[in-house]
Amino acid sequence: MAASIQRTVRILFRLSSSTLQPLRQYPSSLQRLPIRTCPGLPLLVPPSHFFCKAASLHEDADQAAEALSRYKDRPWDYPESEEYIERYGTSPVWEGYRRNHKGGIPPQQTRKTCIRGDKICGNPCPICRDPNIIIHHQNVKLLQQFISPHTGMVYDSTRTGVCMKQQKKLNEAINTSQDHGLLPFQIPFVEFSREDYSNSHDAVGSTPSPQSLTSGDTWYKWYSEIMPDENEVAKVKKTYKAYLK
Repeated sequence: MAASIQRTVRILFRLSSSTLQPLRQYPSSLQRLPIRTCPGLPLLVPPSHFFCKAASLHEDADQAAEALSRYKDRPWDYPESEEYIERYGTSPVWEGYRRNHKGGIPPQQTRKTCIRGDKICGNPCPICRDPNIIIHHQNVKLLQQFISPHTGMVYDSTRTGVCMKQQKKLNEAINTSQDHGLLPFQIPFVEFSREDYSNSHDAVGSTPSPQSLTSGDTWYKWYSEIMPDENEVAKVKKTYKAYLK
């Protein structure tokens, strides 16, 4: 029994020494680093390969930050980018969106906002979920997706699923874009009827001719019968004494 235990201890000691041998080739400061494996590589690899995944994540974060800053200055370039076409295609950004809710009956109104401080709700609206979508009055291709091509009216938020905060920004941007001439708007046609502006029909009588006035007479007879207060007249004369000379 004792001999078998000694053999087991020797085997474990040999395995541990052979396993730790590659780590002895590197400085002690690198041995303290956590061992992270990359796909396709063995468990024990040099520390230079430990950061392959971290480097790729940093590159992706830098590219995302660069794209976000570029679209922040020129938000109208995002609808024409390959990233947008790959994600949405030719469909509007709100197509296929469905808000999570309890029960079978959806809420009658959208949420007030999707982002409160640093917290984002679980299922943000079509505009809040994509940080590259920025509402701007020059972003015409984005604004056209929220306007009905038949009536020219802005879609209600219950149809697009946009939160109330973004819906308010959309309405302001659409109005500003229409004022600048970037978006067309329809003016209702009103048929002109001359009868509404003439006095020849029965609803409107003939306008009486103006009465002749002599010098010193007033247009209204009751105006000449009103006598102003002497104290008020004295105050006015005192105030405008310099102009009454």
